[in-house]
Amino acid sequence: MRLLVGVLCGFLGGTFGGLLGVGGGVIMIPLMTGLGKLTQHQAHGTSLVAIAFTASVGAVTYLAHGNADWKVSLVLAASAIFTARLGAHFAHSLSEKKLKKAFGIFLLFAAMMLPAKDYLPSFAGGIPFWPGIAIYLFIGAATGFLSGMMGVGGGVVMVPPMVIIAGMGQHLAQGTSLLAMIPVAMAGAITHYRLGNVRTDMAWGLAAGALAGGYLGATAATALPELLLRVVFAAVGLWMALRYLRAG
Repeated sequence: MRLLVGVLCGFLGGTFGGLLGVGGGVIMIPLMTGLGKLTQHQAHGTSLVAIAFTASVGAVTYLAHGNADWKVSLVLAASAIFTARLGAHFAHSLSEKKLKKAFGIFLLFAAMMLPAKDYLPSFAGGIPFWPGIAIYLFIGAATGFLSGMMGVGGGVVMVPPMVIIAGMGQHLAQGTSLLAMIPVAMAGAITHYRLGNVRTDMAWGLAAGALAGGYLGATAATALPELLLRVVFAAVGLWMALRYLRAG
């Protein structure tokens, strides 16, 4: 039964993630706590298992179209891997009530950022790789911590500064973010597993459902107005954020 609930949560999260160009953690976590009756800590840890798989599929797709910079991804991951562990430990140290409130604040941020992410200003031409290393290390460190803590892929956090500060194009930033998040999600998932926050009876179904849903969502996204999808997500995200904040 847990496996089937995991498949359903993963499929719905993956579908919305594919439609909106995010990892799906912000959808899967509320579903796991609601439908799967997982604790907030378990939902965050289990979500990262699925995100490691969905990020891999997404990164391969972006790479095939030349929209991922593997050198920048390595730099981002180099700092993010370490801070993802710190974020997972920090989440584990919080009470259920405080973690729910923190997730509500993150949902509020995501609901505001996602509709506008394709319209962010950027510096023409970007910045060269070597001068930008310090910026990428900082972005990776911040994203890794939030990913490990919140159980999400981190694209909502990572992409805006890569576009605004580093001057990357939107598609290149998204592909590079996905590539960097593969080892980061794995590091966060392993840390949560050691802390007892991964429900293995649900994780593999979640991953399988997320992969199928991600493919369906990405395919359907080509036929639907993306701005409309993001406005809908913002409305749903705002509603969920307020529920989490009231619960916290």
